[in-house]
Amino acid sequence: MARTRHAPAALLLALLLVPLLAVAGCGKEGSPPVKGPQPEALPQYRVNTSFRLDSSPTWRRAEKRGHFTVGVKEDQPYLGEKDPATGLYSGFDIEIARMVSASLGLDPARIRFVTIASANRETALQNGQIDYYVGTYTINDNRKKLVGFAGPYYMAGQDLLVRADETDIHGPQDLAGKRVCSATGSTPYQRIKEDYPKADLVAYDTYSICVDNLLTYQVDAVTTDNAILTGYAAKAPDELRVVGAPFSQEPYGIGVPRSDNALRFAIDDALAENEANGNWEKAYDATLGLSGVPAPKPPPIDRYPAG
Repeated sequence: MARTRHAPAALLLALLLVPLLAVAGCGKEGSPPVKGPQPEALPQYRVNTSFRLDSSPTWRRAEKRGHFTVGVKEDQPYLGEKDPATGLYSGFDIEIARMVSASLGLDPARIRFVTIASANRETALQNGQIDYYVGTYTINDNRKKLVGFAGPYYMAGQDLLVRADETDIHGPQDLAGKRVCSATGSTPYQRIKEDYPKADLVAYDTYSICVDNLLTYQVDAVTTDNAILTGYAAKAPDELRVVGAPFSQEPYGIGVPRSDNALRFAIDDALAENEANGNWEKAYDATLGLSGVPAPKPPPIDRYPAG
């Protein structure tokens, strides 16, 4: 039988998950504030007005309409969040999308961001719904058969998020018989399914629903990349914590249409440029750095050959 919702959890749930859940009410005095990047701390990206990439059909379409259409997440603290009041997106992935747009000659202020669930990323790129995707998108060989990847621009690792009062779970070896939540179509979901089959695995379209179920005692743990989990824990430190050490490597890449190698290589160049000029680190410090983890060294870019 599931335990009833505790009042602190309900308050924190309202703070964390308003964009996706119909939660009413307001936080009590002392509740964790909604944290986010301060505009003055973010880099200003200079648009390369002389840039051309006529060999890329994706770029040509974007240039004609005057902006890129970019797939992102909307419920990941410090990575990709959508403000329910303004509709504006913020986070490290959002900044990566903006710096790439500027380097590729299109004003980042004009980007049209589209929320795309993990399970629908490949389809959105294949059918032209988006030009590129920046949303904790792990590069792997199976996905390379369907889409192209620029980057990686960040190296994460799979981990576990539990309630602060959890005493039985210290790592993936403790998941047997535990109810574990992840996102449909995600790499973390597949890894738990294959490597820890005794876990009672459940999946939803978004991690925010998993966190809702964790706070209300419907699941025992949430698993995904540590960058995502650390953001949730930082926003609710009295209720949530990340346990153990990362048990995978998750190189985050920018998804592009598989046949558009010109766009992929140009984005690789844009990432290298922004890492060298300091924009990458400044963007990290203003967004993902708010979770308390200092900026790491960016991983080497994998300029794999056209295939």
